[in-house]
Amino acid sequence: MGLGAFPVVSLKEAREEADKWRAVVRQGKDPIKQRNAEKRDAARHMHLLQDIAKDAFESRKAELKGDGKAGRWWSPIELHVLPKLGKVPVAEIDQRDIRDTLAPIWHDKAHTAKKAMNRLGICIRHAAALGLDVDIQATDKAKALLGKQRHKTQNTPAVPWQDVPAFYQSLNEGTVTELALRLLILTAVRSAPLRFMRLDQIEGDIWTVPAEAMKGRRDATSDFRVPLSTEALGVIEQAKPFARDGYLFPGVRRGVISDATMSKYMARRGMTARPHGFRSSFRDWTAEATQTPREVAETCLGHVSGGAVELAYRRTDFLEQRRALMERWGLHVRLNDLKVVRLAQAPGSLV
Repeated sequence: MGLGAFPVVSLKEAREEADKWRAVVRQGKDPIKQRNAEKRDAARHMHLLQDIAKDAFESRKAELKGDGKAGRWWSPIELHVLPKLGKVPVAEIDQRDIRDTLAPIWHDKAHTAKKAMNRLGICIRHAAALGLDVDIQATDKAKALLGKQRHKTQNTPAVPWQDVPAFYQSLNEGTVTELALRLLILTAVRSAPLRFMRLDQIEGDIWTVPAEAMKGRRDATSDFRVPLSTEALGVIEQAKPFARDGYLFPGVRRGVISDATMSKYMARRGMTARPHGFRSSFRDWTAEATQTPREVAETCLGHVSGGAVELAYRRTDFLEQRRALMERWGLHVRLNDLKVVRLAQAPGSLV
């Protein structure tokens, strides 16, 4: 039984190892087999789930918005998986372990549980790619054990488009939060791009949102142009005195206003609707009060629709059509003009 080459292993170390393994022989055991078994056990424990999860997260940062700094990819597995399974060798995790871990939230927090299951599946596949002996079907088996979720995902509560003008006009205190809500309504963008809006992103009546700030776009390498209505430009002018470090809507102490700032404002006013719902309000308005082509309305929301072939030939972002539509939306929320107008009279012409 080899103990290692000299001088890497000193004579003293060799004597100690020899005494250790002679003792094993005296117990009637095979020292070589026992050493190999210990090595295999040590190898399994070197690949704990918590370490594999961190490695999987690091390898995917580049494809996550803002390199995953917001924590939305990491938090479901950190909060709901790692506390129970983090110190378990990934090769030893099976569907029963996963079922027992996620069962407490499988129905009550269905959306979060789905995310945690998805992240765990990615980690297990990552371990398989590293050459570890894992069951890549463990999460699918766990889903079968957990059964169909009872909880149904609910849409974000929204203000009916007919009531948006009244709410918009009530935002008259001129605070950072109210100005942010006004611009959120006028542009129909998600809250994150708006909260991180920078003055150097605005040129004339166009606000260019960086590609990495746009959620769910298949053309993630291209920026998104948002036409700013006359009303929106007026709100931006009112917000400029509050700007700090280039950001139009700064936080109280540092950075920008938080994701919950606008939501809490609406909650304090006794509203069930939330800021994200204004995107739905805008989309319903385009469908019910205008004759806007679907692809134009969807582009206003930053959605990319159509098949791969169609998208390959579509090179426009409908900027002029969207500019007219957003101007009309600005008039609606400002003046409560509810007249139905025809937005598209002929290809390329708008009234």
